[in-house]
Amino acid sequence: MSRTRPRSRLRMLALVLALLAAPAAAVVAPAAPAAAATPTVQEPAPLPPLGWNSWNTFYCNINEQMIRQAADAMVSSGMAAAGYQYVVVDDCWMQDTRGPDGNLRPDTSRFPSGMKALGDYIHSKGLKFGLYHAPREKTCDQYFNNRPGTSSNGNETRDAQLFASWGVDYVKHDWCDPRGNVQEQAALFKKFGDALKATGRPIVYSINPNSAHDNTAPTYSGWGAFADMWRTSEDLKDAWSTGCPPSDQWCFVGITEALDVIEPMREWTRPGQYNDPDMLMVGVRNTLTPTENRAHMSMWAMLSAPLIAGNDIRNMSADVRAVLTNRDVLAIDQDPLVRQADRVRDDGDAEVWAKPLADGSAAVALLNRGNSARSISATLVEAGLPAGTASYRELWTGASGQTSDRITATVPAHGVALYRVTPGTTTPPPTDPPPTSSTSMLVSAASGRCLDAPNGATTNGTKPVIWDCHGGANQRWEVSGAQLRVLGRCLDAPTGAAAGTAVQLYDCHGGTNQQWTLESNGTVRNVATGLCLDVDRNLTANGTGVLLWHCSGSANQVWSRR
Repeated sequence: MSRTRPRSRLRMLALVLALLAAPAAAVVAPAAPAAAATPTVQEPAPLPPLGWNSWNTFYCNINEQMIRQAADAMVSSGMAAAGYQYVVVDDCWMQDTRGPDGNLRPDTSRFPSGMKALGDYIHSKGLKFGLYHAPREKTCDQYFNNRPGTSSNGNETRDAQLFASWGVDYVKHDWCDPRGNVQEQAALFKKFGDALKATGRPIVYSINPNSAHDNTAPTYSGWGAFADMWRTSEDLKDAWSTGCPPSDQWCFVGITEALDVIEPMREWTRPGQYNDPDMLMVGVRNTLTPTENRAHMSMWAMLSAPLIAGNDIRNMSADVRAVLTNRDVLAIDQDPLVRQADRVRDDGDAEVWAKPLADGSAAVALLNRGNSARSISATLVEAGLPAGTASYRELWTGASGQTSDRITATVPAHGVALYRVTPGTTTPPPTDPPPTSSTSMLVSAASGRCLDAPNGATTNGTKPVIWDCHGGANQRWEVSGAQLRVLGRCLDAPTGAAAGTAVQLYDCHGGTNQQWTLESNGTVRNVATGLCLDVDRNLTANGTGVLLWHCSGSANQVWSRR
């Protein structure tokens, strides 16, 4: 069934953009007294930022223990290894009044150790620290609860310097006030952006002009002159669609409405400047189905959008973790060409989106917005590729093939088929090269995926996963006596390991915890523990961990050498 789409609003926005193009370029902050030259600051976000924010799940129910746990979980879950960096503390971290010195103060009941200590802890995990702030009078929590305000207005330099002294790496600046036209918003946002740059610290500057305000973001093309990313609509809900009508800019949007708002803004995204359709709802309250989670993640990657997770990453299912850490999908988002996808065909509930990639290939999303499965296809021409033979691979299932015309898939309701399509391939490279005399791939019988050292990492403690077989050096295992070696490291059962302990890579020392027996039934048994090499919970997705478990001979414990 077709649905009403905000076409009239989009046409109106296009007209407004054209009318505002010249004035927008002239919008600047009020003149300031002469000051020392602004230090040169490196580009803080050459690719779309990846991270986590507290708001979508916790709102104001935050404290320093919970934020530290989130930082820990970002590392232990594999999100950090997949590229997620920022741990962002949203609204409600500060007191409602400034201190006698004029500085912002943390809520000591929530953050008794202070924000610098929290930032130091986050940095100790190899991560980056983000904070929420407001440019007008109040934060959203202060505004909606009619409390005093602590905005940066008039305190831009003071607050920017304070944040830099705390080691802040990312600021989310939220307007949250119905007053102010777009020119006034731009001037005030620019003033704080300039203050951040003046600190000399590379700080990602994320702005939202739409909270409690008409959606002005789509009407102004100049945000990138002073901000790294800008929200394109009101808040995103954990919903496929909210039915938010184009005439009501105060209601929250669903995934499909967010796509409609952002699509005509595609030319604004480029390296260091990003349209932001809001934080991810993947896994938030488990509202979205697994199919919707994959579609949501796919489309945000197609947009080259910042990927800021909003779920409770301390307690997420394996399926949600697999969605957030799918390296092939993240590579689409992080492609260095940094282009936002174009909706090249719209057949009602069936859409085709295409995005050029830096290596000459293209990402193609076949999106089904409707409530029943349907067949969707895209031609190579629609994908922006030359006529001829091309190879393709679907990034969630791993299905691959070749075509000289089009890609076709049966897409489930509220789902997507996401492809990477490479032109000019006549003979696809073998995915399972024959073993050499000394090395081979170890292939799981349950999934057909290979035992893999993630990203070629060799640091002691690196935890192997299963991944699509490609025959790279990080999947070529050498049987040396009773040891299994890859990239010069040995497969190791950590000291004292019990059933459920993840295996790791470690310097080879010959101990029995690094000795393995290749059994006739295909299982791989550790000598020290007597436990077998097991794919976690019989999962099959890329990035699934490998651990020790009681030997049962089940498919997720059976390995073949190729």
